[in-house]
Amino acid sequence: MTTSATIAAHFRHVHFGGNWTCVNLRDTLKDVTWQEALHTREGFNTIAVLTYHIHYFVGAVLKVLEGGPLDAHDTLSFTHPPITNEADWQQLLEKVWSDAERFAALVEQLPDDRLHTDMADPKYGTWYRNLHGIIEHTHYHLGQMVILKKVLRSEYQKMR
Repeated sequence: MTTSATIAAHFRHVHFGGNWTCVNLRDTLKDVTWQEALHTREGFNTIAVLTYHIHYFVGAVLKVLEGGPLDAHDTLSFTHPPITNEADWQQLLEKVWSDAERFAALVEQLPDDRLHTDMADPKYGTWYRNLHGIIEHTHYHLGQMVILKKVLRSEYQKMR
């Protein structure tokens, strides 16, 4: 297996399962309702915000993988489109899953020697660094989602 294929597999695992942590985005979010996704807790991002934030950077690098420029701004990465019902929430999730699969497929196709070249601009570092950074970033925020989901559901149980 090439290094690019290994990185793509690692990326798929954090999104769809199969990693050694046994935690992934799809399984974590599969039973989260749109109301839960938008539940606010003082000082914390919502599950919807974290989902969008993860996807924002995947989407930005996906555009570069497709030959476009890197156009990402951290300040924009926390502002998701309106979610006013379950369909809106499911639409965001479907975009996350489909873009994640496209992302992984394109990473698989990268020649290994390209991994040690700069991605978009030398100030961002190599492809290798950025691809691993996206996976690490996803794991980091996935952990937050898991905790938020547990806290939220614990609060709901106490209210019953």
